[in-house]
Amino acid sequence: MNIDLNALSIFCMVANERNFRAAADRLGVTRSAISQTIRKLEEGMGIALVQRTTRSVSLTEAGQQLYAQVSPSIANLMQAALATSSLGGAVRGQLRLAVSTIAERFLSGPLLASFAEAYPDVQLDIIVTDEEFDIVTEQYDAGVRLGELIAQDMIAVPVSVEQRQLPVCSPAYRDRHGVPSHPADLIGHKCIGWRPRPGVAPYRWEFAENDREFAVAVQPEFTTNDMQLMIKLACAGAGITFGMEETFRPYIERGQLVPMLEDYCHSFAGFYLYYPSRRNLAPKLRAFIDHVRLPRGG
Repeated sequence: MNIDLNALSIFCMVANERNFRAAADRLGVTRSAISQTIRKLEEGMGIALVQRTTRSVSLTEAGQQLYAQVSPSIANLMQAALATSSLGGAVRGQLRLAVSTIAERFLSGPLLASFAEAYPDVQLDIIVTDEEFDIVTEQYDAGVRLGELIAQDMIAVPVSVEQRQLPVCSPAYRDRHGVPSHPADLIGHKCIGWRPRPGVAPYRWEFAENDREFAVAVQPEFTTNDMQLMIKLACAGAGITFGMEETFRPYIERGQLVPMLEDYCHSFAGFYLYYPSRRNLAPKLRAFIDHVRLPRGG
């Protein structure tokens, strides 16, 4: 039986996206072409690989088995082809990045804009998310996260100075309710919390005392996954919120927010650009690493 490697690659894309239209958009072809390819692959194998509905597709047992066996090989083939195509040394192509929502310096604009100006043949495709996922499986070139959250098998390059989290509130809230003298006192205050998605417990606010780290499980009156909404609510006097000092700094300097409990807020390793360990990096990624790497002493 002759197997079309291109058909297997398309099948893996469908399996990843769980949607013919999304797979077609990623590959730059029509939905009909995707459907015909999958149908021919199924006919050649004599068994159904996907179950189709009007909105999505799911894998059959045979499809799940095929995907588990061929997906790693297809990924290796694609990487080999990309590495070969980049041997000419030209800095060009699409660079896909997954960036944490709180990577303030990275997302502020100038860093990315200056790279785009320096390398006009590179197209940046950036998803801003705090969801945990495998950048290799999802076919991203690199990601930006706090160093403590990066898997040990990744190469990590610093792109920020040390960071610190701290609670803040508006002057109006402070004047009405006072401020806690210890992190444990936050339980009695109106709080604005964060969580990455519905169904997940709000983030526990982390502090340190006498070299001992501890967390406070506040009971937020507001919970959201949007830091900008948290800041707006805090500035409006709705309560105390918690996040990166770097994010709050402009509001603190303008007097819109006031920090508190700073003696309990210690510094930690900041943000890193991370990517899989490979001997031969694509020129576009190498150029990006060199551009965003934090200068020594910076």
